[in-house]
Amino acid sequence: MTTQPKPVVAEGLTKVFDGNVAVNALDLVVDRGEFFGFLGPNGAGKTTSIRMMVGLLRPTSGSVWICGYDVLDQPIEVKRRIGVLPEELNLYERLTGSEYLSFSARMYGLAPTEADKRIEELLDLMGLREDQDKLIVEYSHGMQKKVALAAALLHDPEVLFLDEPFSGIDAISGRAIRDVLRLMTQRGRTIVFCSHVLEVVEHLCTRVAILHQGNLVGIGDLATLRQKSHTEGSLEDVFLALVGAKTDAEGLSWLR
Repeated sequence: MTTQPKPVVAEGLTKVFDGNVAVNALDLVVDRGEFFGFLGPNGAGKTTSIRMMVGLLRPTSGSVWICGYDVLDQPIEVKRRIGVLPEELNLYERLTGSEYLSFSARMYGLAPTEADKRIEELLDLMGLREDQDKLIVEYSHGMQKKVALAAALLHDPEVLFLDEPFSGIDAISGRAIRDVLRLMTQRGRTIVFCSHVLEVVEHLCTRVAILHQGNLVGIGDLATLRQKSHTEGSLEDVFLALVGAKTDAEGLSWLR
């Protein structure tokens, strides 16, 4: 019996910018069907790691494999299998929402009939039906985030990388999107999810990796992370303990 390759494997993944280590020898394995959280303070290296994993940034050293394919040596095979919602949206703003999704479907080689069906369903899910014929440049940030997420979901990727997917998303669409993402993992798809909203990560993710100053300081489910941090409580409590954060409202003299 042939064992399927892991959806995401990183070995010694390192990125150095002008002598500063942004990501330091990251080793990571994500299993099929996982909803995997990727956390860290601002500047911890989360987005840099994601960009290297999806082939948008060349690592200084180390390797990444997606579903058994090397990100650097087999980029086309990797891109066929991933969907990406980046932190910084790069959309063709002079296309309408529906035109952008049609363009994305053609890029992934979807049959026209199947593409039209998926686009219709995604427009409904994202609440973009009434605005599908507006130019993307006229969309709010939240609407642009929705159309970018729809494009990432369109080809039913094996691995989905999401960087702050719920930022600017209204509560109704957010709930629908979370339900779809859960359904994807139940079907064996893998999600790597980067967010600052720890309550959402705790609610959705089966395992979490925590980065601090480019280093992996904790990985596992919440019970494992509680044990490592010697902290009982929420994911937020664990996160603060592992990154050594101190919060002191008393530091504001006018509030004392």
